[in-house]
Amino acid sequence: AVVSTQSGHYGRGIKFMLDINQSKFVDFQKVRIQETQSELPRGSIPRCVEVILRAEAVESCQAGDKVDFTGTLIVVPDVNSLATPGVRQERGPSNRGDNAASGVVGLKALGVRDLSYRMAFLGCGVENTVQTEMTGGIDPNSELTEEDVRAQVSERDLLRIYEMSKDRNIYGNLATSMFPTIHGSDEIKKGVLLMLFGGVAKKTIEGTSLRGDINLCIVGDPSTAKSQFLKQISEFSPRCIYTSGKASTAAGLTAAVVRDEESQEFVIEAGALLLADNGICCIDEFDKMDVRDQVAIHEAMEQQTISITKAGVKAVLNARTSILAAANPIGGRYDRSKSLQQNIQLSAPIMSRFDLFFVLVDECNEVTDYAIARRIVDLHTRQQESVEREYTMEEIRRYIAFAKKFKPRITKESQEFMVEEYKKLRQRDANAMSKASWRITVRQLESLIRLSEAMAKMVCEDEVLVGHVKEAFRLLSKSIIRVETPDINLEDEPEVPEQTDDAMDGEEGEQLRITFEDYRKISNMLIQRMRDFEDQEKNKDSEEGALKKKELVDWYISQVEEEIEGEQEMIARMNVTEKVIERLVKVDNVLLEIGGGEKGESPYLVVHPNYIVD
Repeated sequence: AVVSTQSGHYGRGIKFMLDINQSKFVDFQKVRIQETQSELPRGSIPRCVEVILRAEAVESCQAGDKVDFTGTLIVVPDVNSLATPGVRQERGPSNRGDNAASGVVGLKALGVRDLSYRMAFLGCGVENTVQTEMTGGIDPNSELTEEDVRAQVSERDLLRIYEMSKDRNIYGNLATSMFPTIHGSDEIKKGVLLMLFGGVAKKTIEGTSLRGDINLCIVGDPSTAKSQFLKQISEFSPRCIYTSGKASTAAGLTAAVVRDEESQEFVIEAGALLLADNGICCIDEFDKMDVRDQVAIHEAMEQQTISITKAGVKAVLNARTSILAAANPIGGRYDRSKSLQQNIQLSAPIMSRFDLFFVLVDECNEVTDYAIARRIVDLHTRQQESVEREYTMEEIRRYIAFAKKFKPRITKESQEFMVEEYKKLRQRDANAMSKASWRITVRQLESLIRLSEAMAKMVCEDEVLVGHVKEAFRLLSKSIIRVETPDINLEDEPEVPEQTDDAMDGEEGEQLRITFEDYRKISNMLIQRMRDFEDQEKNKDSEEGALKKKELVDWYISQVEEEIEGEQEMIARMNVTEKVIERLVKVDNVLLEIGGGEKGESPYLVVHPNYIVD
């Protein structure tokens, strides 16, 4: 309430004062809204307007939401202009003289500011656009029971969701329906699909939060549809922020502390990760980010929080978002002779925070090139007819929002299977022949759990079965195994350090080389044969228990004799097999030699007990 007080004679000098005891206070919130990209006029930057919310409308929307406001457009005083100093009149020689009767020339001469106004919007109602339009009335992040979902969704939509859940090929149909314009890259499509479903977020007894969101990174050569994946996800997901690594800073990705124009107090301005809370943050050109900016998102990727201590502001903000990143290799092309970490400018801590790493290599393949060219030409000539979808985008959004309501639990059999597969990954990582992209840690086990839960959500199951774990392990193995497969040089390297160029060129032409795939195929056949022979001898209680080197070579030649067309080829095959065995003994330390040597006898070969066949 405002009361007036009079001072002086004849009612002059009336002042108004606020009577706090008779006033009624309500909640107040100031929200700044910005135009969406789809509604932006051509050649314009996004415009902003302030929305004032009161009473029950406060806290009805969060940063990053797409909402519709109902209310009235009002005019409020521009307090910011009052803070600027007034313009005083300059006094010069021309102003001197008989000015006694002229009085006050102007208010600005006394330093008084002009009061200006600006427009604002007084919001009475707030409605979430995403919940009503994009997901068919289902809010995937709210705690709703099955009865509440049935009340929000029509019977026809519920019947369609039930039919989709009974589809035996729902995994492949959803992946192809989401990305119909991208040819191939089936593993990436499935990985992105599981990222949309996500795992189950948990909280331990001590209060520690375990994230359920899945982070995914795509590394590859130019023109391999990396940015196309990010753009389609940013348009598909109800809550998604798209940004570029080169044009983003640490404060732009996390949060910034700025001074408020009216209150002159420090406030927190949300960045991309905060705006994408309970959604997806797509970061293109992830490798172009500065190292200091990459360090800023370490906490957000694992703990899913952002801690700020700036200008007297101390806060811990939630950033429960999945990160979909795309990066280019160093030099523009992926070098198969180097590891994944040597191909991209990312540190080991930030690489371990990604659940899945996919590598796209632009290879020359006649069949693949024809299919890709056919797909691109069809898109440019027959845009609508060339797109084949099993499900529409609205049906997929509605199905994902419904499937996120499930919180599957891991069965006892699935738990034992996960432990065994993790042990195999760790032992394979310790082998000399391991071709893993990075060290296998507990984070890979947590990634396996999250991917398994996402598989169970996708088929609307309440339990994580062994089949779900197997598919998750297959995807994880595709991500962990190195893509680079350099040719194997089976010849010993020369010990003389200095050689002429001609001698080096001649020797390089005579070196015996085979591809890594052939080397792994031959070595796996030999090792499996030795393991089988050892098991047979154990059952017979024989004292030998091992094969000789010559016997192993003869066995391999007998297995591939149908492929050999002449005597020279057979001699070459025997030479290659002996060189492979020699490399397995001396370089990879997979086989152990026992006996032989002096009298020219063939030594016995034993497989290292800790080695696991791929």
